[in-house]
Amino acid sequence: MEDSYVLQIKERQFSELYLCFCGYAKCGAGHSFGPAVRPNYIIHYILEGRGSYTVDGVRYELEAGQGFLIEPRRQTFYQADENEPWSYLWVGFDGKRAEEYLKGMGLGENRLIYRCSHGSQLKETVLKMLRHNTYTASDQFILEGLLYSFFGVLSEDMDILSASEKNTGSLYVKKAVEFIQNNYCNPIHITDIADYVCINRSYLYTLFQKELGVSPQDYLSNYRLTQASELLVITDISIESVAFSCGYSDPLVFSKAFKAKYGTTPSRYRRRDQEEQRENLKRNEAKLREL
Repeated sequence: MEDSYVLQIKERQFSELYLCFCGYAKCGAGHSFGPAVRPNYIIHYILEGRGSYTVDGVRYELEAGQGFLIEPRRQTFYQADENEPWSYLWVGFDGKRAEEYLKGMGLGENRLIYRCSHGSQLKETVLKMLRHNTYTASDQFILEGLLYSFFGVLSEDMDILSASEKNTGSLYVKKAVEFIQNNYCNPIHITDIADYVCINRSYLYTLFQKELGVSPQDYLSNYRLTQASELLVITDISIESVAFSCGYSDPLVFSKAFKAKYGTTPSRYRRRDQEEQRENLKRNEAKLREL
């Protein structure tokens, strides 16, 4: 269970660096998110408690005062500790210079974990973002400034950490994951993935189960459906176009798979997200004063 406050931005006027969404959440014991793949960058910062972050089969144990970066097109999973569940804030962003700015702070590629002692300033910055939720031109400029302020606070006092890895992953799995991420929009099959990494299907299955805890087919399906869910939220393209963009040649097969994963049809998922955004705005206004 998660008690959260979220702002999602759909209309963007900036290109070099822009806010996609932000939020704050207090999680229940064992609450998790994923496995999922995001189309943009997300920086999380842990305010209280503990949890774990797993990316491409590598697991990091984290605590208050630390944070983690989610990069686009990488499958991630994170979960609150059973005894000391975390509270965290997050800022989702993208832009032509996003990667450059992250590298300037020392984040990116295999440098995904950091520590920062200015948690109260980061929280206040995100709360200010949540308050500017009218989507007016004024708010968009203010949100852009707050995003740069968030980066400024991080840059002022941030140590990049080399967390211990319980599992270093497999070169075969990493190559297979890269192939999936680059080709999921095409009608690829598991034999195509196995052929690409030059091993048989059975061994590929064994490696995926060992490194990622899922089969290659489940990983591919999850990647496609996660990408589809993002397209449903951030675009207005047709359901059929979403299906084709994510490697499904038959929209009916896509809709059936989507419903099996999310418990609802793609069209209802899109409407539900729009309704949730409206409810979030109302709830944020009422509860932000309590934080």
